[in-house]
Amino acid sequence: MAGTAGGRTSPDLSELAADSASPTRSGTAERVAAILRDRITEGYFPPGSRLSEESISGALAVSRNTLREAFRLLSHERLLEHRLNKGVFVRVLAVDDLVDIYRVRLLVECAALRTLGEPPYDLTAVEAAVSTGERAALADDWAVCSTANIRFHQALTGLANSLRTDELMRNVLAELRLAFHVMADPRRFHEPYLTRNREIADRLAQGDAAGAERMLAFYLEDSRRQLTEAYAERLTAR
Repeated sequence: MAGTAGGRTSPDLSELAADSASPTRSGTAERVAAILRDRITEGYFPPGSRLSEESISGALAVSRNTLREAFRLLSHERLLEHRLNKGVFVRVLAVDDLVDIYRVRLLVECAALRTLGEPPYDLTAVEAAVSTGERAALADDWAVCSTANIRFHQALTGLANSLRTDELMRNVLAELRLAFHVMADPRRFHEPYLTRNREIADRLAQGDAAGAERMLAFYLEDSRRQLTEAYAERLTAR
């Protein structure tokens, strides 16, 4: 990490330069937005972080006009916000945002499992996400564990084989990552869900999509409750 801005630690932007150098990346605003969205999903830019045009455009080797268009796209996705005369910041979610995110998740993730059809299912991405989370927990790396949890839910909805659903959940789950930062003890929050992720994956491996869906519905309700309570505690402490 490289210094502070407004009391918050500023990320080392050298990793963005590596993203820019990737042969799969280009200088278009959509590609730049994808890089920044991925980094937000990974927890690289926490809520309230100011995004420096000069630093990021330099790290990604793109023009400021291209970066501003990427910022505009991500603002439309509710990941960033422009504050007059102050710059562009990663959004800080409100409780209403969180409730709505979980409303969408319950509708989309459960429906994805409900409509799977006959087993067996291709659980490659699901298993990879579960295993990554388990390894991260053993290494006491709860930031990676948090990202693995996001990837697990992306993989669940990916079982629907719908590009539109994938795009919708990519944005919703990037927003969700902004909510995870409110948890003072990430281990206490994430560790129980590692077991539940494994149980859902096992149910799907057994061909029991209906059972996996029921487990997921309870899981999402528990997660929503924990996060909304944490938000309420933060607001009370102010």
